Amino acid sequence: VQLVESGGGLAQPGESLRLSCAASGITFSVNAMGWYRPGPGNTRELVARITNGGTTYYASTVEGRFTITKDSTKNTIYLQMNSLKPSDTARYYCNVDTAMVPYWGKGTLVTVSS
Repeated sequence: VQLVESGGGLAQPGESLRLSCAASGITFSVNAMGWYRPGPGNTRELVARITNGGTTYYASTVEGRFTITKDSTKNTIYLQMNSLKPSDTARYYCNVDTAMVPYWGKGTLVTVSS
């Protein structure tokens, strides 16, 4: 199984970035794919998630600014991040939620700073 994340980098406040996550080698049925970032303690908090049926969920801190989409033909998800804030600075991890086990990418770093 391979999750290839890309699109992170440095942005100034108010600017945009687009993250991508391409999944391959997954044989189990996929329920949803999403993006997480570190939360309090040793946790990862949900940023955005899109189910197999196309339903989307967003953390309240990013709703209205971030948009998650998917290309099912490529097993790829995208996270369009607009109006970035310094508080969005984090390593963003791609997650694939399957019927059996979850898979995680290694993360892509997003830094928002002037």
